[in-house]
Amino acid sequence: MRISTIKHAAWLAATAFILASCGVATHENGPLRVRMRTTAGDIVVELDDRAPRHRDNFAGLAREGFFDSLLFHRVIEGFMIQGGDPRTRDITGAEFDAEGPETGDRRYWEDIEAEIRYPELYHRRGALAAAREGDDVNPERRSSRTQFYIVWGRAFDDEELDRMQSRIAAATRGRAVMPDSVREAYRTVGGTPHLDGQYTVFGRVVEGLETVEAIQRTPTDSLDRPATDVRILSARVER
Repeated sequence: MRISTIKHAAWLAATAFILASCGVATHENGPLRVRMRTTAGDIVVELDDRAPRHRDNFAGLAREGFFDSLLFHRVIEGFMIQGGDPRTRDITGAEFDAEGPETGDRRYWEDIEAEIRYPELYHRRGALAAAREGDDVNPERRSSRTQFYIVWGRAFDDEELDRMQSRIAAATRGRAVMPDSVREAYRTVGGTPHLDGQYTVFGRVVEGLETVEAIQRTPTDSLDRPATDVRILSARVER
């Protein structure tokens, strides 16, 4: 399954994530946090120092007010919520065409070099990660500068995790191996293990996971666009 910046009609979603501690590295004053006020409630994300390019980019966008008024334009129940497309600022979700032309400031369409730190950073419930184009046009797995997703997902049993391990091993040429600690998290709380080793995870939700849950339950159309707009009112760095 692809977390792409290009729209694909409907995703087959299934998976979940863990809000337990993920060992975030810290600055002198603690890790950076960004509070997103949305029409569904607040979400506070903590940015991880082990993905410094993505950390600084996301915090910089928040400081300049980039995320203010953007939509969560793609929502898949039991999988994830996605936002950050600059084209969604002044339109309704029903008007949004994810395969439409890139518009506005060109720097927002530049990619960022991948910072995939697996298994330290993995796709547990509440993980913050960067969307990207698919491997066919983006073999380096570079990230979108602006588009992000927050994982919801589901729990997996051991047989399913064995299949997920085979899947991610094939996608990463055997480099991504799921350790016992990660398997336990996917068994007990959940996540989206099939994305591991292929997308940059750069933070986690530390407050407002109930808001993420509510958004991922929002009814959507056949293109995964929420029937009722869910908009980011503001995003600000708290520390």
